[in-house]
Amino acid sequence: MKSYQNIALVVVLLFAIASNVVITQAQTICKMSGQELMSCKPAVTPPNPSEPSSGCCTALKHADVGCLCSFKNSTWLPTLGIDPYLAAQLPDKCKLPHPANC
Repeated sequence: MKSYQNIALVVVLLFAIASNVVITQAQTICKMSGQELMSCKPAVTPPNPSEPSSGCCTALKHADVGCLCSFKNSTWLPTLGIDPYLAAQLPDKCKLPHPANC
């Protein structure tokens, strides 16, 4: 049983690392580059999230926030270390309009 847990842990860690590489190398997701997405990660990562950087807020200003909202119930966000509740607070923290259905 312990070996299965170790294998599962390794698979999850490899997925997280691979996902991080894919995200940073992706062309765009919801009109945000991988680099822009990563600039927001410290603000949506518990346990001690930082305030969103000016780079994050600038990127979010030009992003398709409705598209980003479609990921709010994704089970992968917590796996990637992203707290959906913190992510939903970004528009307010960046003083941007909050989508009505998000």
